[in-house]
Amino acid sequence: MAQNYIHTLFTDAARDMQEQAGSRAAYARMEEGADGQPDLLGKKEAMFIAARDSFYIASVTADGWPYVQHRGGAAGFLRLFEGNRLAFADYRGNKQYVSTTNLQAEPRVSLFLMDYPNKRRLKIIGKAKIIELEDDPEMVTSLMNGDYKAVPERIYAIDVIGFEWNCPQHITPRFTETEIAQIVAPLTTELAHLRAEVAQLRTTKPDFAPEDGE
Repeated sequence: MAQNYIHTLFTDAARDMQEQAGSRAAYARMEEGADGQPDLLGKKEAMFIAARDSFYIASVTADGWPYVQHRGGAAGFLRLFEGNRLAFADYRGNKQYVSTTNLQAEPRVSLFLMDYPNKRRLKIIGKAKIIELEDDPEMVTSLMNGDYKAVPERIYAIDVIGFEWNCPQHITPRFTETEIAQIVAPLTTELAHLRAEVAQLRTTKPDFAPEDGE
């Protein structure tokens, strides 16, 4: 458990309700050791982040409305840098600029990173800022994907304050076409070999009759 995540998000009102529900003692133990310093993302988190091809980011409008946006790209488009900083290139898109303008007024954000096949979820909170392309060309270069032809407009950089791994309950496994192809590849190969063997037997033994199901 990364203590600063829950220590930051648990308000006094939340703690009071936990007390009434009888869960406060357990959560108090989870908060032990929280000193206000950021939870440092480690090797486990870095590997998880590098494997993601999408995530959800929540921000707040100037009028106080929550806004959740889905961001996607090639696996690894969200990168962890030194200093507990996440960053990704913001490519030219629908030009609504809701998240971008939200961050100009309120930098606090929350991220959900999902691993549906393995029923894992990483929640992250931090403070985001916009970095213009000309202000950090080295970071821009490190975030570029040579196979992706869209034009980046800016960089989102998020200084992580806390994170938490969630339990797998109610996360329904979902698979991409690539993941499904990988799962069934051995069966597809075996089927191709069996069909080739049957075809060979039919050529060499005209009276060969395969079992039902062929």
